Amino acid sequence: MVDFPGGPKAFEICAKFCYGMTVTLNAYNVVAACCAAEYLEMTEDVDRGNLIFKIEVFLNSSIFRSWKDSIIVLQTTKSVPPWSENLKIVGRCIDSIASKTSVDPAKITWSYTYNRKLSVSDKTAGDGMKFREKIVSVPKDWWVEDICELDIDLYKRVMTAVKSKGRMDGVAICEALKMYAVRWLPDSVDTLDSDVHSWRNKLLVETIVCLLPLDRGVGCSCSFLLKLLKVAILVGVDNSAKEDLLKRISLRLYEASVKDLLIPARPPQTTLYDIEMVLSIVKRYMMLGHDLDVAKNEMGCTDFVLGHGSLLSVGKLIDEYLEEIARDPNLSLASFIDLSQCVPEFARPVHDGLYKAIDTYLK
Repeated sequence: MVDFPGGPKAFEICAKFCYGMTVTLNAYNVVAACCAAEYLEMTEDVDRGNLIFKIEVFLNSSIFRSWKDSIIVLQTTKSVPPWSENLKIVGRCIDSIASKTSVDPAKITWSYTYNRKLSVSDKTAGDGMKFREKIVSVPKDWWVEDICELDIDLYKRVMTAVKSKGRMDGVAICEALKMYAVRWLPDSVDTLDSDVHSWRNKLLVETIVCLLPLDRGVGCSCSFLLKLLKVAILVGVDNSAKEDLLKRISLRLYEASVKDLLIPARPPQTTLYDIEMVLSIVKRYMMLGHDLDVAKNEMGCTDFVLGHGSLLSVGKLIDEYLEEIARDPNLSLASFIDLSQCVPEFARPVHDGLYKAIDTYLK
C-alpha cells in the first residue's frame, strides 16, 4: 500500500507481532511502528496487550526517559509528519527534550555531546609546583550541540519550548543559537548568496532572530549579532528581523570590533562597506547612550569623561573604523565627516585615532 504509514518495514513489525514473532523496537523504528499499528487499529479493544499498548509502554519507560533517544525519535517523525503529529509523538518528544535541558546540571547523569574546550583551573601545590585540574562539572549549556542536528522547523519548536520553561538564561539561549548558526550557515559569501539554498538560509536567519532572548541587552555578544546582520543582509531577510538585530546591536555597540563593523555594501552602493548602516547603528546607540549619560551625571559623577566607559569605547571604535574605510577610493568626504561627527566630543578625549584616519583618507 502506497499510503501505508512507515512503509514496508513498519508493516513487517506489525505482521511479526501478529504471528507471535520477536519484535525489536528502538529509537529509529518506533515512530514508524506506532503509526503503522495505529493505521491497522491494533488497540486493546481488539486484543489485550496489543502492539499500540506495547509501544506506548516502550515510549514512556525508555524513549522519553532518554536524552539522545528523544532527539533521534523526534528526527524520525519527519518521515511520517501527519501521523506523528496527530499521535502527539512530536509534542511529547519536544516536551521531553525541553524538560531535560532545564534539569539542574548537577543532577544530569545521561550521555551528551560537548566538544567545546573544557574549563581548566590552575592550582599551586604546597611545594610551589603547578598542576592542572579539569573541572568535570556539567556546564549549563551542555545540551546545545545535540539539538543542532534537528531541522530548522523542529529546532524552532524545541527552542520555543525551552524558552517557555523559563529556566534557561539568555546566555545559554544565545550559545545554542550561535552553535546552530555555525552548524548550518555556510561560511562562504558566494554560497550564502546563491539561489540554490537562499530560501533555506533566509528562513534560518529569520528563525534565529525570532528566537533571540526577549531582553535585548542580555546574552548574545555584539560580534555574533553583527555576523547575523551581515548574513541577514546577504540573504534578504524581512525588515522586521533586520530592525530587531539593529536594535540589539545598538545596545551593545561598545563590545564590537572594527572587523565586526565591516559590513559588505550592496548595490547601488559604490563603497566597499556599508557606511550608512554603521552610521545608523551609531546614531541609535547615541540616542540610548545620552539618556544613560544624563542619568549618570545626575547621580553625581565627578569626572564627566571617566563616567562614560562605554562611550569612550565607541569613540575609539569609530576612529579605528574610519581609518579602515578611509582607504576606500569611493568613500565620499560627506560620509567621512558624518561618521567622524556622530560621536560627541567627550567620547574622544584623545584625537590621535581621528588624525590617523584623516591622514589615511587624504593620502
